Amino acid sequence: MDYSLQRRAVLADVYAGRTGLFEVCDASPYLSRAAKYHGEATTVACPVCRKDRLTRVNYVYGDRLGPVAGQAKTEVELARMDAAQEEFSVYVVEVCRSCGWNHLDASYVLGAQPSPGRSPRKARRRAATE
Repeated sequence: MDYSLQRRAVLADVYAGRTGLFEVCDASPYLSRAAKYHGEATTVACPVCRKDRLTRVNYVYGDRLGPVAGQAKTEVELARMDAAQEEFSVYVVEVCRSCGWNHLDASYVLGAQPSPGRSPRKARRRAATE
């Protein structure tokens, strides 16, 4: 699922002065650290401060992930998990490490769908449902 329309609406409110910067530039210290150590730098400039490039952070959630659920993962780790885990959701957050802007960018599902009575798993990627 793509959240770009919601992102545009939030930014329009910021640019029009209806929403304050303190409301949208509120990245938690945990998110900032995740961006630093697990994030992927993009070529997209921050839409708020325009000083730094955005970083994408992938968070994983799933019933069968155990203590891994809620952790930030790199693309390499996601590929490994996709091959080895049952179905789980990935939420991609964009964050500016300079001003703290953050927004949910996308969500999708990875992993193998369990098939009753069959041991081989079929992997696929689809939009996560809320």
